[in-house]
Amino acid sequence: MTIDLTRRTLLQLAGASSLAMAAAGAARAEGTPQGGGPTYASRTPMRVGMVTLRVKNLDKVANYYRDVIGLTVMERSTSAAKLGTAGIALLVLEARPDAEIEPRNAAGLYHTAFLMPTRKDLARWLVAAASHRVPLSGFADHLVSESVYLDDPEGNGIEVYADRDPSQWQWSEGSVKMAADELDIPDLLSLTNTRVPDYAKAPDGMRIGHMHLRVGDLAQAQNFYHGTIGLDPTRSRNGAAFLSSGRYHHHLGMNVWQSQGAGQRDDQATGLAWFSLVTAKQDLLAAQEERLRKGGAKVTALADGVEAIDPWGTRVRLIRI
Repeated sequence: MTIDLTRRTLLQLAGASSLAMAAAGAARAEGTPQGGGPTYASRTPMRVGMVTLRVKNLDKVANYYRDVIGLTVMERSTSAAKLGTAGIALLVLEARPDAEIEPRNAAGLYHTAFLMPTRKDLARWLVAAASHRVPLSGFADHLVSESVYLDDPEGNGIEVYADRDPSQWQWSEGSVKMAADELDIPDLLSLTNTRVPDYAKAPDGMRIGHMHLRVGDLAQAQNFYHGTIGLDPTRSRNGAAFLSSGRYHHHLGMNVWQSQGAGQRDDQATGLAWFSLVTAKQDLLAAQEERLRKGGAKVTALADGVEAIDPWGTRVRLIRI
């Protein structure tokens, strides 16, 4: 498989006839208006730990994350599956065979973003995805990172990406510059052998770099995730807000593009059950818990932290590691 052939294949998988169309698909996935070092995300005071999804067809969805993303199945039963890499759990799937599929205009998950440790790992994964004819929804250069978008069998959004070195990120008055430019596919694929896919499993250093949520109201979401949880704003535009810890470009994205005015989520439907934000700082965790309790949030004690519920019913676990 040559670079040109792979490029055409990727365009076909993304339902596009040109790089511009593919970038537009990624723009829709990331919400960009039309017309770091790879480990930086994990060196911040707070970072995303793991994600739990409720799914109708456990086998089908678990096999997808195993075969397409390359996660290792660490535990599996008739009711749940735990997947990860290098012995670190990243994703838990809970079987809900009778659940309704969560509508896209409800609050909930927009996408889970798997961060590759290197750009070459992203290239290797992309060749494997092309060789297996995995449907893609778009790909783009976001300046701070390079990203590919797709959906799991039940419509849960996925981003697979690699960060640029943080020295290349452009900050101005506390806001980081991001875009949805055309991804330079030939340059990316020049890092690997496009004739022989060699991506057998997720690299040991892959982590969940960020979460992107659908919310019902941006101001309310920022009050919770910034004012109470303590993530710092890094960018805000056109119905979306991005927040992070330690000047990462974003550990959390939130938007109202499809979900403006959404009410409480149906916790019997499929989709995001909970995700965790982890920290090694006990004082940070204690401050979060104090703000949550003072703000009247519903807080549940856990063995290693607390669980809170955002204004739409998404559970967030604040964990000390």
